[in-house]
Amino acid sequence: MNIAHWLARTAQVAGDGPAILMGGEVVESYARFHARAGALARSLAADGLAPGDRVAIFSRNCPDYLVAMFGIWAAGAVAVPINAKLHPKEAAFILHDSGAARVFTSADLTAALAAETGLPMTALHSDAFAALTTGAPLPVADRQATDLAWLFYTSGTTGKPKGVQITHGMIAATSTCYPIEVDPVSPADAALYAAPMSHGAGLYAAIHVRMGARHMVPPSGGFDPAEVLALSADHGPTSMFMAPTMVRRLTDTARATGQRGDGIKTIVYGGGPMYRADIEEAVDWFGPRFVQIYGQGECPMAITALSRADVADRSHPRWRERLASVGRAQSLVEVAIGDAEARPLPPGEIGEIMVRGAPVMPGYWRNPGATAKALKDGWLMTGDVGHLDADGYLTLADRSKDVIISGGTNIYPREVEEVLLTHPAVHEVSVVGRPSEEWGEDVVAFVVATPGQTLDPATLDAHCLSQIARFKRPKAYYPLPDLPKNNYGKVLKTELRKLLEDMT
Repeated sequence: MNIAHWLARTAQVAGDGPAILMGGEVVESYARFHARAGALARSLAADGLAPGDRVAIFSRNCPDYLVAMFGIWAAGAVAVPINAKLHPKEAAFILHDSGAARVFTSADLTAALAAETGLPMTALHSDAFAALTTGAPLPVADRQATDLAWLFYTSGTTGKPKGVQITHGMIAATSTCYPIEVDPVSPADAALYAAPMSHGAGLYAAIHVRMGARHMVPPSGGFDPAEVLALSADHGPTSMFMAPTMVRRLTDTARATGQRGDGIKTIVYGGGPMYRADIEEAVDWFGPRFVQIYGQGECPMAITALSRADVADRSHPRWRERLASVGRAQSLVEVAIGDAEARPLPPGEIGEIMVRGAPVMPGYWRNPGATAKALKDGWLMTGDVGHLDADGYLTLADRSKDVIISGGTNIYPREVEEVLLTHPAVHEVSVVGRPSEEWGEDVVAFVVATPGQTLDPATLDAHCLSQIARFKRPKAYYPLPDLPKNNYGKVLKTELRKLLEDMT
């Protein structure tokens, strides 16, 4: 089934209902939302787009983002949402790898991306996009549950982005889990998009469309704690996804201004480690409004959930252990801990977290080698390490060995290392994460200079900014005469992390 049918069905019964808002102003009813998406589907088909073709969205959050996404699906095409914070060179790689036929962009991102690719581009919220979304709608294209709906690009251990194939059936499964594990949705609710629509927040749009809820885009286009508090108070009840660092910033702002989060219904947090002290303080201040989810692009938003009751509970004898967990398996998956051969281990033993079920990907886009490593005997090998207790609560002992999670975004050290190694002054480099109260982790680089060369942090910073996104660049550079290595020549990042600990 095509997920775009959900929009069509909601428009049939609640066409006059408010659908998309910019701040508190309604800009699209459900009838108009559906009509514009259908008109875009017809325009894309008239331009030669066929079902299964890929269409990218390289844009910050805006009302037209949702119109573009559902229009792509209505045409039977595959959406390729790209993080708007990426460098144009990085976005261009994704466009090439996905074979995207065209791109919808934010107006201010168009020129830089156009310099990297010759694909046709249309800015959202422009006269050109308005013309594409005007006219007779195209009937929703037939799609099967196994057909692709979304290509989500996530970097792997090689540092090269991989396209996770997300099907219509996977989105339906994730959406089905939401009202069971996270929060029931009603037409009175508003999904507030403070986190990027190119990630989990965008996936959660589907269930809110199906239930006829409102979709509220902050005028800032991103996360501003004061704005979130004001919009929720004026136009709630609101639900939203936040990275742990966003929860921390929201709590700090609310405490400083004396606001208790009026209008906030639910905050779903995930995407990185949440310090237990931070969530305890957030619950103490805001009350029981928080639900934790654990997922990956390969099983989006749908591996485990720590319920609102569990997050707020202080009466259970093991509440602190449960609060430090990521909850229990969601309804449409099985979760197990496995050994190196993907054989399930008993409760309490530490091993690799494995998951299988309807929300799990069929594989990576045109990458059979990576697919074979990730999927074993029907299980997705997450690369994360943890253990299950006797009650089914999953606790992460570690995450994929070297991934840095900063502000809820995965940053892969090898990608940064490869960029730095192209600078003539850099002989060797190793990138690790440094604990940060604000961001969870900061990227830092240990660098060995090329003989006769001098390492200048400002020059290295400029070099990184010319090739990768700003948020990936190191926040500090530490010169070393040599990198610590084992007998096989492998860099010992554990030793580098110990060096960081000794510095603090």
